[in-house]
Amino acid sequence: MYYIFDGSYAGFLCCVFESFERKEPGIIPLTREAYGGDLFLRSREIMTDPHKAKRVQQGLQNKAGAEAAMDFFRAFLSEDRQAWLSSFRIITQVFRTGSDILINYGDDDVIYFARTLKKVSRERHRMKAFIRFSKSSDGMYFAVIEPDFNVLPLISDFFRKRYADQSWLIYDVRRRYGLLYDTRSVTEVQLTPEEKSTLTTHTVAIILDERDEHFRHLWRQYYKSTNIEARRNMKLHLRHVPKRYWKYLTEKG
Repeated sequence: MYYIFDGSYAGFLCCVFESFERKEPGIIPLTREAYGGDLFLRSREIMTDPHKAKRVQQGLQNKAGAEAAMDFFRAFLSEDRQAWLSSFRIITQVFRTGSDILINYGDDDVIYFARTLKKVSRERHRMKAFIRFSKSSDGMYFAVIEPDFNVLPLISDFFRKRYADQSWLIYDVRRRYGLLYDTRSVTEVQLTPEEKSTLTTHTVAIILDERDEHFRHLWRQYYKSTNIEARRNMKLHLRHVPKRYWKYLTEKG
């Protein structure tokens, strides 16, 4: 049976709750956008209930520990439907038999789950390293990104601590939302329909500080001056800095 949920992690946890409450095996969690109908399997709409989601999350922490419970959230951010299904199956096993399933690498779901975690972690580290801020005319620093996975929730605390005395915005153009820090707290922001019309894949309509291009030029010059041409290894460079990230790196401009 398909469980159709709203795409949130709380909704995903509610799918777990409902499957146990209704005693329905073989559940496949899907969003409404991904569900195309099926002639052979029934579907059920699952409403997101924060109380039910919290009960499942607390149960996971009790059964597997806080870090393992967080890993399911990280895997969910991959937006990979197979990873969601593997996570769902593993979670149900954790509740039925305990956390030993998490180290059973003979299980296909556990292997896929572990590989997904590694991919999400790699993207999180790359965003920490590759995000470049520009300064707007009102003094706010902003960066536009397009990561492979929805890693904004995983880098929020890092940038809040690193740039604690500056206002900044990191906007994910693929998922149409961002994180805004006002030197006190981080909040999630979304563009209005009018603002979305000014958004392109590569830039946001923000007036830059007149000195911003000067600092960009200085950074490019520094990057070139520290580069040792005789030791240039493009194959190694591409392994550590894939080309899809170059459009956001000032030094590649």
